[in-house]
Amino acid sequence: MNATPNAVTALVERASAGDFTSWYGGIVRLDGCTNPVHLVGSATLFDATTGEALYSFSSEERGGRLLTACGNRRASVCPTCAALYRADTYQLIRAGLVGGKGTAATVGGHPRVFATLTAPGFGAVHTRREHDGRVRPCRPRRTSGRCQHGALVGCNVRHGGDDARLGEPLCPRCYDYAGAVLWQAHAGQLWHRFALELRREIARRVGLSRTDLGRRLRLSYAKVAEYQRRGLIHFHAVIRLDGPDGPDSAPPTWATTRLLTDAVREAAGRVRLIAPGSAVIGPRVLRFGQQIDVRPIAEFGAGERLTSAAVAAYIAKYATKGAEAAGAVDTRIRHAADFAVLPVRAHTLRMISTCWWLGALPDFEPLGLRRWAHMLGYGGHFSTKSRRYSTTLTALRAARAEHRAEQQRAALGLADRPTVTVGHWAFAGRGYALDEALIAAGIRAAKREARA
Repeated sequence: MNATPNAVTALVERASAGDFTSWYGGIVRLDGCTNPVHLVGSATLFDATTGEALYSFSSEERGGRLLTACGNRRASVCPTCAALYRADTYQLIRAGLVGGKGTAATVGGHPRVFATLTAPGFGAVHTRREHDGRVRPCRPRRTSGRCQHGALVGCNVRHGGDDARLGEPLCPRCYDYAGAVLWQAHAGQLWHRFALELRREIARRVGLSRTDLGRRLRLSYAKVAEYQRRGLIHFHAVIRLDGPDGPDSAPPTWATTRLLTDAVREAAGRVRLIAPGSAVIGPRVLRFGQQIDVRPIAEFGAGERLTSAAVAAYIAKYATKGAEAAGAVDTRIRHAADFAVLPVRAHTLRMISTCWWLGALPDFEPLGLRRWAHMLGYGGHFSTKSRRYSTTLTALRAARAEHRAEQQRAALGLADRPTVTVGHWAFAGRGYALDEALIAAGIRAAKREARA
């Protein structure tokens, strides 16, 4: 943020006020959050045994409002809060790989793989191909054939990593935008079908019924959705085999990494889902793409290339990204008139327009496509996990809040007393005043320099 004269003047006036230290501390505590939430109210710390009021705090002591971090997971909205969300996700994923945070360390010896399930093709798009460290032509063709709309069916360009054509269809009129949007809308259901099919496939391979398999084995996973340049998501997932009681119990000896690897490939290739059609477009048979990558994850300290830490960091990185990674926008679209000013490329605009068009048809109303048009049709969660994979984000946040409460009690000289806090707070707005924004921008700049 540029230090405008008005912002500097406001900061100078604030510095001369008597509450500057308290005000400044409240901004620093946000650690550079870009869009803080304003709260009004008060809180009192009581002795849990006697009921004695030990300490009271009111928003009136901070100029009438208390600022707290927005907590948004998206890096495009708030890099500060997204970094905290990414760190929590890393700890959650890593705990399910090597133990910790309430998960037994023996989980590091369980069979587990890192799987990537992609979307199928809905038309030829420009892509960057590499082999043996060399960039290859995009879609080489010996002849200059053309589609029915007159567009070339091949591309001999060796695209650079920043080429704006990457992800764009060779012929937008040939591209199945309706199919792509419907695949996005049903991607979560496809994953659910895959998880069921994976259990069936494992049971079939070891000669057990699904009921008997459940008595001997539990399938656990954690996954994240990543947008590709073509605007479609693919799933990255850690998939693990546990004993019947979860990560604290060992799986049967016949439950091997090879069994899991082969079963994941077979199950992903077998999943099918029928998306309903309408009088305008016919039904679609939805499936995962043919590019299915399944790799074993090294045991803790095993020295193999795909380590637990690398997998956890990779998944956590994508937990804070959204459709903006595919050139879309990170805010909901309210009116069709907004299309004229959307700062998106042509392919992304066509996907958004298709969401808007299909969303108005009665047959597709349950999908809520207009609501999720800015997400190119995908309305699912970006990071999810099975119930017994490891700890939870809620537990991690609760532990952090308790740590901060302990620090506060120690600062007040109440570390040895059992306490309970009773507060009443109400939402009162968002954002910074000019002087507050200047301090927050300085904090973010200092953090960027420290990372560099």
